[in-house]
Amino acid sequence: MTPAIRIHQVAKRYGALQALAGIDLEVVQGEFFGLLGPNGAGKTTLISSLAGLVRPDSGSLEVMGFDVQRDYRDARQNLGVVPQEIVFDPFFSVRETLKFQSGYFGIRNNDAWIDEILANLDLTAKANANMRALSGGMKRRVMVAQALVHRPPVIVLDEPTAGVDVELRQTLWAFIRRLNQDGHTIVLTTHYLEEAESLCSRIAMLKAGRVVALDSTANLLKTQASHALRFRLAEGDVLPPDLQAKATQSGGLWVLPFVDYSEIGVLVDALSAAGCKLMDLEIGKPDLEDVFLDVMRERAA
Repeated sequence: MTPAIRIHQVAKRYGALQALAGIDLEVVQGEFFGLLGPNGAGKTTLISSLAGLVRPDSGSLEVMGFDVQRDYRDARQNLGVVPQEIVFDPFFSVRETLKFQSGYFGIRNNDAWIDEILANLDLTAKANANMRALSGGMKRRVMVAQALVHRPPVIVLDEPTAGVDVELRQTLWAFIRRLNQDGHTIVLTTHYLEEAESLCSRIAMLKAGRVVALDSTANLLKTQASHALRFRLAEGDVLPPDLQAKATQSGGLWVLPFVDYSEIGVLVDALSAAGCKLMDLEIGKPDLEDVFLDVMRERAA
């Protein structure tokens, strides 16, 4: 099967800055794929290259088998991008904006699909409102709607929930999940790592223009992060030196990492033997934030 996205040895430099340093990446059709990295890692440059807005210095990019530069029209027809920045025409209503966006792709008489998008993004009540009158969160909803009007099989979401309320996040993700279940390929960049953890089946992590980790979400959680025992001791109690060497403190709690649940009893027995009284105790599962920080630290080292 043709990959939804194929990126081969893509490099891009802005003066002394190497934004992309030979990216190799493939996204399978129907996948929910996460693209993570710190600010300046190259995520937006890579997305802009995929959308044909940035021309790489070398390498090639394909969307559904169409070369982004050579077959630009077909590649763009198969791709919908929700950019990080909010850009809008202040002279049109929401519905007019979506109709014009449809026209850019040669699509007419798609009012039923526009109505469905508006309903799923909770924009129906704002359909005839001028874009200037919308809040920031509503404008971002319209940005998502614009990317979907031509029903692209591949959808790229660049920080789609930045600065928006909880209600929009829930509405948006329910809609995007449904699109993914219907066969659309989703590529997500986000700084909300809990979103990526719950939504993405596979994740690539970028740093300094390079892919530094690429695996299924389950494998990343399994191999890069450990569980942790979080606890608070009674006032005056001191953690034994051998445990202090392994532990860290966070928010007033001691944090002791462990790999297997059988270790919990051993750790609690060691605390009891040292005369420590537990005032609070919880077991923390590994999360994507742990993985992300571990990978970025390893890369920096």
